[in-house]
Amino acid sequence: MTDLDQRIASVLRERAEGEIDTRRLLRVSRAQGRRRQLRRRAATGTALTLAGILGLVGVTGTDFTGLPGRLPWIATTPTVAPPVPPRADGVPGAAQRPDLVGGDPRVLHLGLDTSRARYLGWNIYGWTQTESIRFSVGGGQPVVVEVSRSAQRLNDAAIDGPGSQRITVPPLAFDGGVQPLGTTGGLAKGWQPVPGVYARVTMLVGDRAALERAVDVLRWDEARRCEAPLRLTTLPKDATLTDCDVDVSAVPNGLRAQYTIGRGESAAMYVRLMYGAQIAGSRSDGNRTVDGRPAYLSPDGATLELLDIPKAHLVAAFGWLWPGIDPAKGYVSFTEADATTVLAGAQVPKDLSDPETWD
Repeated sequence: MTDLDQRIASVLRERAEGEIDTRRLLRVSRAQGRRRQLRRRAATGTALTLAGILGLVGVTGTDFTGLPGRLPWIATTPTVAPPVPPRADGVPGAAQRPDLVGGDPRVLHLGLDTSRARYLGWNIYGWTQTESIRFSVGGGQPVVVEVSRSAQRLNDAAIDGPGSQRITVPPLAFDGGVQPLGTTGGLAKGWQPVPGVYARVTMLVGDRAALERAVDVLRWDEARRCEAPLRLTTLPKDATLTDCDVDVSAVPNGLRAQYTIGRGESAAMYVRLMYGAQIAGSRSDGNRTVDGRPAYLSPDGATLELLDIPKAHLVAAFGWLWPGIDPAKGYVSFTEADATTVLAGAQVPKDLSDPETWD
C-alpha cells in the first residue's frame, strides 16, 4: 500500500462512525497525486500492487472527487462469478502478434486459465508500454505478471511491498531463472513466452512450486479488454487514452477503475469509477447536467461527477497537467466541456457487483 493509500485509510478510520472530511482527503490526494503520477510514468518505476487492501467501513455521502490514487477496499470471498476482463474480439494475443504487446492501452494481449486462477486486477501503462495482471492461484497469495517488448523496462520497474515499502527486483536475464526478492521471502522469474515479448512474474510470499503454478495459468493466445467494467466511448478532440488501471480484488463488495486521457505533451484527465456496497448515500445537489443526467462540478472547477450511479462515484478530474509542465508557458489543459464529452459517453453496467453483466 502506498503512502497515499495509508493517509486516505487513516482519514477513513478516524471518521468511521461519521461523515468523511472530504476536504482533507482532497488536500492529501492532490498533494501526493502529481508526485505519484510522475513515479508511475517514469521508465524506472511502474508500481504494481501486491500488498493487502484495507477496508472501507461506515462511509455515508462520501465525495471522492479528485482522488488520483487507489482507494483501499477490503478483499472478501466472492459470492458471484469471479471478474474476468471481456474478450477483445478479433484481436490476436501475444503468441500470434508479439509486436502488439503494450501498444494499445485498451487491450491486454494475454489472459489466465480461469479454472485455476482469479483475476484481482489488470493495467496497461502507455508510457512504458507495459501490460500487467494481478491474480491468485488456488486462493493463494497475489501474483503479478508484467509483459513488455522491452526487457529493460521490466528490469527498471520496482514493485510495491507491505505498507509504503518499495522493493527493487534484481535484474533478470529472462532466461527462465528464478531469483529471490531480497529478504522479503518473495520470488521473481523472467522469461520470453514468445520471441520479442518479455515477461516477469513476482510474488511477495511463496515457494518455487507456487511460482511455477502461477506461470502455468498464463494464456498467451488470447486478448482481453482493459476497459471493464467502465468503458469510455467518446474522447475529446485530439485526445487519446494512455493508461488503464482496474482493481477487482474486492468484487462484489467494491471495485475501482481509473483511466488516464492525454492530449499532446501537457494535458491529463483522470476518469475514475469507484463502487462500494458500503457507500450508503451520494451527493444529490447537482449543479450541472451531462446528456440530461445530473452532475456536480466541484467548487474549484477541476472535477465533474455523474450523480445517478447507485453506490458509486464516476468522476472526471480534468484540470491537470503532466508532472513537470509549467502552466505559465501556455500549455492548455482539459476543460469542463471535455469532461462532459467523456462522461456522456461513459458506459457503466447496471449491476457493478455482478461481473457477468459487464460485457
